[in-house]
Amino acid sequence: MNIKKNLIVERNSARSFLLDLYYQESSKKLPLVLFLHGFKGFKDWGAWGLIGEEFAKAGFAFSKFNFSHNGTSIKNPMDFDDLEAFGQNNYSKELADIDAAIDFLAQSFSKVIDLQNIYLIGHSRGGGISLIKARNDRRIKKLITWASVSSLSYAWEGNTSFLEQWKRDGVFHVLNGRTKQQMPLYYQLFEDFEANKAAYSVETAAKNLTIPLLVIHGSEDPAVPFQAAERIHTWAKNSSLLNIENANHVFGMRHPYEETDLPVHAKELVEQSISFFLK
Repeated sequence: MNIKKNLIVERNSARSFLLDLYYQESSKKLPLVLFLHGFKGFKDWGAWGLIGEEFAKAGFAFSKFNFSHNGTSIKNPMDFDDLEAFGQNNYSKELADIDAAIDFLAQSFSKVIDLQNIYLIGHSRGGGISLIKARNDRRIKKLITWASVSSLSYAWEGNTSFLEQWKRDGVFHVLNGRTKQQMPLYYQLFEDFEANKAAYSVETAAKNLTIPLLVIHGSEDPAVPFQAAERIHTWAKNSSLLNIENANHVFGMRHPYEETDLPVHAKELVEQSISFFLK
Protein backbone atom coordinates (compact mmCIF):
# COMPACT_ATOMS: atom_id res chain seq x y z
CA MET A 1 0.00 0.00 0.00
CA ASN A 2 1.18 3.50 -0.80
CA ILE A 3 0.74 5.99 2.04
CA LYS A 4 1.84 9.53 1.23
CA LYS A 5 1.89 11.52 4.46
CA ASN A 6 2.10 15.26 5.07
CA LEU A 7 2.28 16.37 1.47
CA ILE A 8 2.35 20.17 1.38
CA VAL A 9 -0.37 21.85 -0.66
CA GLU A 10 1.37 25.14 -1.40
CA ARG A 11 -0.58 28.23 -2.41
CA ASN A 12 0.61 31.66 -3.44
CA SER A 13 -2.26 33.74 -2.11
CA ALA A 14 -3.59 31.56 0.72
CA ARG A 15 -2.31 29.53 3.65
CA SER A 16 -0.71 26.18 2.75
CA PHE A 17 -1.82 22.94 4.38
CA LEU A 18 -0.96 19.24 4.70
CA LEU A 19 -2.61 16.35 2.89
CA ASP A 20 -2.35 12.53 3.00
CA LEU A 21 -3.13 10.00 0.29
CA TYR A 22 -3.69 6.23 0.62
CA TYR A 23 -3.89 3.90 -2.39
CA GLN A 24 -2.84 0.52 -3.73
CA GLU A 25 -1.09 -0.04 -7.04
CA SER A 26 -3.57 -0.67 -9.83
CA SER A 27 -3.61 -1.04 -13.60
CA LYS A 28 -6.48 1.42 -13.76
CA LYS A 29 -7.14 4.80 -12.24
CA LEU A 30 -8.84 4.81 -8.86
CA PRO A 31 -11.91 6.74 -7.72
CA LEU A 32 -10.97 9.44 -5.22
CA VAL A 33 -12.54 9.64 -1.77
CA LEU A 34 -11.83 13.01 -0.17
CA PHE A 35 -12.45 13.23 3.59
CA LEU A 36 -13.30 16.49 5.36
CA HIS A 37 -12.74 16.69 9.11
CA GLY A 38 -14.96 18.68 11.43
CA PHE A 39 -14.72 21.55 13.91
CA LYS A 40 -11.72 21.17 16.24
CA GLY A 41 -10.69 18.28 13.99
CA PHE A 42 -7.55 17.41 12.06
CA LYS A 43 -6.51 14.77 9.55
CA ASP A 44 -4.46 12.71 12.02
CA TRP A 45 -7.13 12.51 14.70
CA GLY A 46 -7.93 9.10 16.12
CA ALA A 47 -8.45 6.30 13.60
CA TRP A 48 -8.84 8.35 10.41
CA GLY A 49 -5.60 6.75 9.19
CA LEU A 50 -6.91 3.21 9.70
CA ILE A 51 -10.05 4.23 7.85
CA GLY A 52 -7.93 5.52 4.98
CA GLU A 53 -6.23 2.14 4.73
CA GLU A 54 -9.59 0.35 4.60
CA PHE A 55 -10.76 2.50 1.70
CA ALA A 56 -7.47 1.90 -0.12
CA LYS A 57 -7.84 -1.86 0.31
CA ALA A 58 -11.32 -1.58 -1.22
CA GLY A 59 -9.94 0.00 -4.39
CA PHE A 60 -10.12 3.72 -3.73
CA ALA A 61 -7.59 6.49 -3.46
CA PHE A 62 -8.41 8.02 -0.07
CA SER A 63 -7.24 11.50 0.84
CA LYS A 64 -7.57 13.48 4.05
CA PHE A 65 -6.20 16.92 4.76
CA ASN A 66 -6.03 19.64 7.37
CA PHE A 67 -8.19 22.63 6.59
CA SER A 68 -5.75 25.51 6.25
CA HIS A 69 -7.12 27.34 9.30
CA ASN A 70 -7.95 24.41 11.58
CA GLY A 71 -5.37 25.55 14.15
CA THR A 72 -2.60 23.09 13.31
CA SER A 73 0.46 24.03 11.27
CA ILE A 74 2.77 22.59 8.64
CA LYS A 75 5.47 22.04 11.27
CA ASN A 76 3.10 20.68 13.91
CA PRO A 77 0.08 18.92 12.33
CA MET A 78 -0.92 17.02 15.46
CA ASP A 79 -1.48 19.95 17.82
CA PHE A 80 -3.40 23.22 17.82
CA ASP A 81 -0.35 25.44 17.92
CA ASP A 82 -1.80 28.29 15.81
CA LEU A 83 -4.92 29.49 17.57
CA GLU A 84 -4.83 32.77 15.65
CA ALA A 85 -5.35 30.84 12.43
CA PHE A 86 -8.16 28.86 14.08
CA GLY A 87 -9.89 32.10 15.01
CA GLN A 88 -9.61 33.39 11.44
CA ASN A 89 -11.20 30.32 9.89
CA ASN A 90 -14.46 30.62 7.97
CA TYR A 91 -16.58 28.65 5.52
CA SER A 92 -15.29 30.48 2.44
CA LYS A 93 -11.75 29.44 3.34
CA GLU A 94 -12.76 25.82 3.87
CA LEU A 95 -14.50 25.65 0.49
CA ALA A 96 -11.40 27.12 -1.16
CA ASP A 97 -9.28 24.52 0.67
CA ILE A 98 -11.33 21.70 -0.87
CA ASP A 99 -10.69 23.11 -4.34
CA ALA A 100 -6.99 23.39 -3.58
CA ALA A 101 -6.87 19.77 -2.36
CA ILE A 102 -8.61 18.44 -5.48
CA ASP A 103 -6.41 20.53 -7.78
CA PHE A 104 -3.26 19.33 -5.99
CA LEU A 105 -4.29 15.68 -6.27
CA ALA A 106 -5.27 16.09 -9.91
CA GLN A 107 -1.88 17.57 -10.76
CA SER A 108 0.34 15.41 -8.56
CA PHE A 109 -1.41 12.04 -8.93
CA SER A 110 -2.98 12.24 -12.38
CA LYS A 111 -1.83 8.68 -13.16
CA VAL A 112 -3.44 7.31 -9.98
CA ILE A 113 -6.77 9.12 -9.63
CA ASP A 114 -9.86 8.88 -11.82
CA LEU A 115 -11.00 12.50 -11.88
CA GLN A 116 -14.35 11.46 -13.33
CA ASN A 117 -15.17 9.75 -10.04
CA ILE A 118 -14.60 12.02 -7.05
CA TYR A 119 -16.52 11.27 -3.86
CA LEU A 120 -16.76 13.32 -0.67
CA ILE A 121 -17.11 12.29 2.97
CA GLY A 122 -17.68 14.97 5.60
CA HIS A 123 -17.68 14.42 9.36
CA SER A 124 -19.63 16.69 11.72
CA ARG A 125 -19.24 20.31 10.56
CA GLY A 126 -17.31 18.88 7.62
CA GLY A 127 -20.54 17.18 6.63
CA GLY A 128 -22.30 20.51 6.29
CA ILE A 129 -19.41 21.87 4.22
CA SER A 130 -19.41 18.73 2.05
CA LEU A 131 -23.09 19.25 1.23
CA ILE A 132 -22.45 22.84 0.16
CA LYS A 133 -19.48 21.75 -1.96
CA ALA A 134 -21.18 18.77 -3.59
CA ARG A 135 -24.20 20.86 -4.56
CA ASN A 136 -22.01 23.31 -6.46
CA ASP A 137 -19.23 21.16 -7.94
CA ARG A 138 -20.07 18.83 -10.82
CA ARG A 139 -16.83 16.91 -10.26
CA ILE A 140 -18.37 15.35 -7.13
CA LYS A 141 -20.32 12.21 -8.06
CA LYS A 142 -21.36 10.81 -4.65
CA LEU A 143 -21.49 12.10 -1.08
CA ILE A 144 -21.58 10.62 2.42
CA THR A 145 -22.07 12.55 5.63
CA TRP A 146 -20.91 11.14 8.96
CA ALA A 147 -22.62 12.65 12.03
CA SER A 148 -23.22 15.85 10.07
CA VAL A 149 -24.65 19.12 11.29
CA SER A 150 -27.79 20.29 9.47
CA SER A 151 -26.90 23.98 9.67
CA LEU A 152 -23.66 25.94 9.52
CA SER A 153 -25.08 28.59 11.85
CA TYR A 154 -25.66 26.12 14.68
CA ALA A 155 -23.32 27.96 17.06
CA TRP A 156 -25.38 31.15 17.14
CA GLU A 157 -28.74 30.37 15.55
CA GLY A 158 -31.57 32.17 17.35
CA ASN A 159 -29.29 33.63 20.03
CA THR A 160 -29.50 37.38 19.57
CA SER A 161 -27.82 38.29 22.85
CA PHE A 162 -24.87 36.03 22.05
CA LEU A 163 -24.46 37.63 18.63
CA GLU A 164 -24.56 41.11 20.13
CA GLN A 165 -21.88 40.19 22.69
CA TRP A 166 -19.77 38.51 20.01
CA LYS A 167 -19.91 41.63 17.86
CA ARG A 168 -18.97 43.89 20.79
CA ASP A 169 -16.04 41.69 21.86
CA GLY A 170 -14.97 40.70 18.37
CA VAL A 171 -14.20 37.17 19.60
CA PHE A 172 -15.56 34.36 21.72
CA HIS A 173 -13.71 31.28 22.95
CA VAL A 174 -14.66 27.63 22.84
CA LEU A 175 -13.11 25.08 25.16
CA ASN A 176 -11.33 22.13 23.64
CA GLY A 177 -12.29 19.40 26.09
CA ARG A 178 -9.34 17.21 25.11
CA THR A 179 -6.52 19.79 25.17
CA LYS A 180 -8.16 22.25 27.60
CA GLN A 181 -7.31 25.13 25.24
CA GLN A 182 -9.58 28.13 24.95
CA MET A 183 -9.89 28.43 21.18
CA PRO A 184 -10.88 31.80 19.68
CA LEU A 185 -13.51 32.40 17.04
CA TYR A 186 -13.47 35.91 15.62
CA TYR A 187 -16.62 37.70 14.55
CA GLN A 188 -15.49 37.49 10.93
CA LEU A 189 -16.85 33.90 10.91
CA PHE A 190 -20.37 35.24 11.35
CA GLU A 191 -19.78 38.04 8.84
CA ASP A 192 -18.56 35.54 6.24
CA PHE A 193 -21.64 33.37 6.81
CA GLU A 194 -24.03 36.32 6.61
CA ALA A 195 -22.42 37.56 3.39
CA ASN A 196 -23.05 34.13 1.83
CA LYS A 197 -26.14 33.11 3.77
CA ALA A 198 -28.15 31.69 0.88
CA ALA A 199 -25.16 29.83 -0.58
CA TYR A 200 -24.20 28.41 2.82
CA SER A 201 -27.63 26.97 3.65
CA VAL A 202 -27.31 23.21 4.24
CA GLU A 203 -31.06 22.84 3.73
CA THR A 204 -30.96 24.54 0.32
CA ALA A 205 -27.91 22.53 -0.71
CA ALA A 206 -29.54 19.24 0.29
CA LYS A 207 -32.80 20.09 -1.48
CA ASN A 208 -30.93 20.88 -4.68
CA LEU A 209 -28.46 18.00 -4.51
CA THR A 210 -28.77 15.72 -7.54
CA ILE A 211 -26.10 13.11 -6.77
CA PRO A 212 -26.58 10.06 -4.50
CA LEU A 213 -26.23 10.83 -0.78
CA LEU A 214 -25.78 8.50 2.19
CA VAL A 215 -26.47 10.05 5.60
CA ILE A 216 -24.88 8.08 8.47
CA HIS A 217 -25.42 9.03 12.10
CA GLY A 218 -25.18 7.38 15.49
CA SER A 219 -28.33 7.07 17.57
CA GLU A 220 -26.47 8.17 20.73
CA ASP A 221 -24.59 11.14 19.32
CA PRO A 222 -24.25 13.68 22.18
CA ALA A 223 -22.75 16.42 20.00
CA VAL A 224 -25.09 16.47 16.99
CA PRO A 225 -28.53 14.95 17.59
CA PHE A 226 -29.80 12.23 15.26
CA GLN A 227 -32.57 14.63 14.22
CA ALA A 228 -29.96 16.50 12.16
CA ALA A 229 -29.51 13.40 10.00
CA GLU A 230 -33.26 13.01 9.65
CA ARG A 231 -33.57 16.59 8.45
CA ILE A 232 -30.84 16.18 5.83
CA HIS A 233 -32.39 12.91 4.63
CA THR A 234 -35.83 14.51 4.37
CA TRP A 235 -34.49 17.47 2.40
CA ALA A 236 -32.48 15.46 -0.14
CA LYS A 237 -34.24 13.81 -3.06
CA ASN A 238 -31.79 10.97 -3.62
CA SER A 239 -30.62 10.00 -0.14
CA SER A 240 -30.42 7.00 2.15
CA LEU A 241 -30.33 7.22 5.95
CA LEU A 242 -28.35 4.81 8.12
CA ASN A 243 -28.79 4.83 11.87
CA ILE A 244 -25.91 3.11 13.64
CA GLU A 245 -27.51 1.99 16.87
CA ASN A 246 -25.81 3.18 20.08
CA ALA A 247 -22.99 4.90 18.18
CA ASN A 248 -21.65 8.22 19.44
CA HIS A 249 -20.39 11.25 17.50
CA VAL A 250 -17.07 9.58 16.57
CA PHE A 251 -18.44 6.03 16.19
CA GLY A 252 -16.47 4.61 19.10
CA MET A 253 -13.12 6.13 18.14
CA ARG A 254 -10.97 8.38 20.30
CA HIS A 255 -7.69 10.28 20.21
CA PRO A 256 -5.08 9.02 20.42
CA TYR A 257 -6.13 5.69 18.93
CA GLU A 258 -3.44 3.02 19.31
CA GLU A 259 -5.35 -0.15 18.44
CA THR A 260 -4.86 -1.84 15.07
CA ASP A 261 -8.56 -2.64 14.56
CA LEU A 262 -11.44 -0.23 14.29
CA PRO A 263 -14.14 -0.23 16.99
CA VAL A 264 -17.34 -2.01 16.05
CA HIS A 265 -19.36 1.11 15.19
CA ALA A 266 -16.55 2.53 13.08
CA LYS A 267 -16.28 -0.81 11.23
CA GLU A 268 -19.95 -0.61 10.33
CA LEU A 269 -19.48 3.02 9.31
CA VAL A 270 -16.65 2.13 6.93
CA GLU A 271 -18.25 -1.03 5.54
CA GLN A 272 -21.51 0.75 4.72
CA SER A 273 -19.66 3.71 3.22
CA ILE A 274 -17.52 1.52 0.96
CA SER A 275 -20.57 -0.46 -0.13
CA PHE A 276 -22.36 2.79 -1.07
CA PHE A 277 -19.44 4.06 -3.14
CA LEU A 278 -19.06 0.72 -4.93
CA LYS A 279 -22.67 0.66 -6.13
